[in-house]
Amino acid sequence: MPVSAPPEEVLDVLRRQDPQIADVLLGEARRQAETLQLIAAENFTSPAVLATLGSPLANKYAEGYPGARHHGGCEYADAAERIAVERATALFGADHANLQPHSGSSAVLAAYAALLRPGDTVLAMGLEHGGHLTHGSPANFSGRWFDFVPYGVDAETGLIDYEQVAALARHHRPTAIVCGSISYPRHPDYALFRAVADEVGAYLIADAAHPIGLVAGGAAPNPVPYADVVCATTHKVLRGPRGGMLLCTAELAERVDRAVFPFTQGGAQMHTIAAKAVALGEASTPAFTAYAHRVVEHARVLAAALAAEGFALTTGGTDTHLITADPAPLGLDGRTARARLSAAGLVLDTCALPYGDGRGIRLGTAAVTTQGMGAPEMAGIAALFTAALRDEPEETARVRAEVRELTRSFPPYGR
Repeated sequence: MPVSAPPEEVLDVLRRQDPQIADVLLGEARRQAETLQLIAAENFTSPAVLATLGSPLANKYAEGYPGARHHGGCEYADAAERIAVERATALFGADHANLQPHSGSSAVLAAYAALLRPGDTVLAMGLEHGGHLTHGSPANFSGRWFDFVPYGVDAETGLIDYEQVAALARHHRPTAIVCGSISYPRHPDYALFRAVADEVGAYLIADAAHPIGLVAGGAAPNPVPYADVVCATTHKVLRGPRGGMLLCTAELAERVDRAVFPFTQGGAQMHTIAAKAVALGEASTPAFTAYAHRVVEHARVLAAALAAEGFALTTGGTDTHLITADPAPLGLDGRTARARLSAAGLVLDTCALPYGDGRGIRLGTAAVTTQGMGAPEMAGIAALFTAALRDEPEETARVRAEVRELTRSFPPYGR
């Protein structure tokens, strides 16, 4: 069993006290170890991060901030949070960092709370073009509390239409502009967004939930010098625990902190903050820099191989860890493709397609790169896609067997 399985002493307790949950944990460990994790938002944390998540800090209530808690006994909680903040500001060159948000959406909510008031106008990428739920979905708090104006991508190139961004900003005079997405595989032009924001007197919020790990490794441009507030997650390519993070200027530090606590959240999850500190420490190493660049290299290889297999790539390729593609040339929609691939042990997501009625597929190379796979394996994965999509029982079984063999050669947590 890989290291991702619970330690034996934990399993012994669970088997006696709650065998149902013990079975769930072991089942999930087997699922992760025997299928290919190609979801762009997922990765494998280090054993050190996993150990920290299960540490005694999980017991500690620590509302407030270091040196100003609403509970006693916070000296070690304070130390963990200070280390996390110091590592984040050093790694990304930010004036200030807040590691308390429970998720990326929580971080975005806090950024809006710090800078906006209900009814303010916000310019953000349209959801059908790659924007996130927090970028104005009517089902989300963002779409209910603020007046979102969507910008999109060019119909021919699939790239952000910066002329449209500027024109919409001049017309609507938004209070804030959001740059960032969940399925746009190219780097935003942060300098251009900054110039547009300055022209219309808007705040610039960078939602860097996906690329922040690449930023940490020097494999993507850093939004910190351009944005007033950067919202991010600490999982995905950054390879830390599931959670959020905010980076901002010194002038906005107090507003951002108060927007997190007490406005949008209560007590911080100190075991998660300590695990974020561990991940940020790991991301500061030369080994992580090399890893981040391999992630991008592998995404480009996989994207080219998928194109050769007949998939239509949005934007024609990728600059990042993620790939978005339309399987329509193969006679399939995204949901059907995802189901067939999942049956063969290839786990990924669907995504919206600009200017189309159907859905595409979205995948990433962060997790398989963590497992140690290289460019040859990326090309092999693309071939497995084509075989699995035929939806022939014998082919599906063959692909599933090849996936198991591949993951045995590249287990998530060591050999």
